[in-house]
Amino acid sequence: MEKASRRPVARLGEMNTVDMLHLRLTGPRNDLGEVLAALRANPYVFDLGVLPATDQAQQEDVVECDVLVGAANELLRSLRSGGAGERISLTVSHVELATSEPALHAERKLLGPLARAPVWEMVQARIRANAVYRPSFYLLLVAAGIIGAVGILTNSQILVIGAMVVGPEYGAIANVALGISRREMAPVRKGLGALLAGFALALAAAYVFATVAGAMDRVPIAYDNGLRPVSHLVGTPNFYSLVVAVTAGTVGAVSLTLDRTGTLLGVFISATTIPAAADAGVAWALVSWDYGLRSLAQLGLNLVVLIGVGALTMVVLRVIWRRVGSRSPQPAATP
Repeated sequence: MEKASRRPVARLGEMNTVDMLHLRLTGPRNDLGEVLAALRANPYVFDLGVLPATDQAQQEDVVECDVLVGAANELLRSLRSGGAGERISLTVSHVELATSEPALHAERKLLGPLARAPVWEMVQARIRANAVYRPSFYLLLVAAGIIGAVGILTNSQILVIGAMVVGPEYGAIANVALGISRREMAPVRKGLGALLAGFALALAAAYVFATVAGAMDRVPIAYDNGLRPVSHLVGTPNFYSLVVAVTAGTVGAVSLTLDRTGTLLGVFISATTIPAAADAGVAWALVSWDYGLRSLAQLGLNLVVLIGVGALTMVVLRVIWRRVGSRSPQPAATP
């Protein structure tokens, strides 16, 4: 009996994977016709499928497909001009694992360096999703201000870092930077208003906490005697704090572009915002008005630098990827 031939099976780690997005469009058949034709003609779209409306429960057609990440920017722009987001609903999700020889060929031969380009629609959606100023936004800032005040009074760097992590302000900072980079003033005004109100509440919470601690004679002896290393660290604007703010602003914008949440955590910890507000509140309650003003200056400096550098970085990244796209090879014909 002839033995069956055995073909080598590739291990999961040896698969040639591609970076793809999954698109789902839902709308009336007449509106989807033009969009469907554009998807069929696109050399970067794969696994295109149509689910026609069948009954009263499903009155609209559904179109699903996968697209290479590097080609998603142009495709999403064309879909939006064709009615996606208005007459046609559109959802986009990242494909965790995709392996396809035709898609791999298109990614390598047609897209080139654009294969890993950021999808700007998703970058903006990610930033705006973190810039919702509900009551919990302000409550977290108040909690962060109190934690920061405890850390400053007890000279605990761990608590100060904890206050940085708890504070949700970077979502608003990133949204303001995005609005400036795109010249959209509505999110800038809204974000700046939320930051102003939120930090005022955090400072007030730190002030009240320090006042109560002083009235109860609970201020640590070291802090009362002027031994305040953590307070001096977060409340003294200087060359080094400027360098950290510039670097953090750059890294934060790049991390949002690449969806690197782990790197963003480092930005939260390195950017001195909440601790400076807490230090100002504690200083005004227990030390002096001038000492608190220095901390407030540190807070203002860091906010301005984080926003300005973040906006500039977003603009530079767009310019760089636009030039990469202009130099990338284009397909001669659609398949």
